[in-house]
Amino acid sequence: MALAAIKGEKTLAELAHVFDVHPNQIASWKGQLLDGAAAVFDSGGAGAGATPAVDLKTLHAKIGELALENDFLSGALSKAGMLSAKR
Repeated sequence: MALAAIKGEKTLAELAHVFDVHPNQIASWKGQLLDGAAAVFDSGGAGAGATPAVDLKTLHAKIGELALENDFLSGALSKAGMLSAKR
């Protein structure tokens, strides 16, 4: 609705009738969209800080741990005859 209001192809009254919403609500949503649209293209604002920093050292440690577990279980299953040669 807010995008339709921004396009301006129909009046707020027409959009309110089509979407069965009060015109003031559409105007409010349009204002919120226009205010928040700048944040989408903001390079150093709150949007950049919203994603947490990735700790590569922790991730590499977890990958190594899982690789060791896979190797151990593969060897144990092979010795027990429960792991086929086809992988």
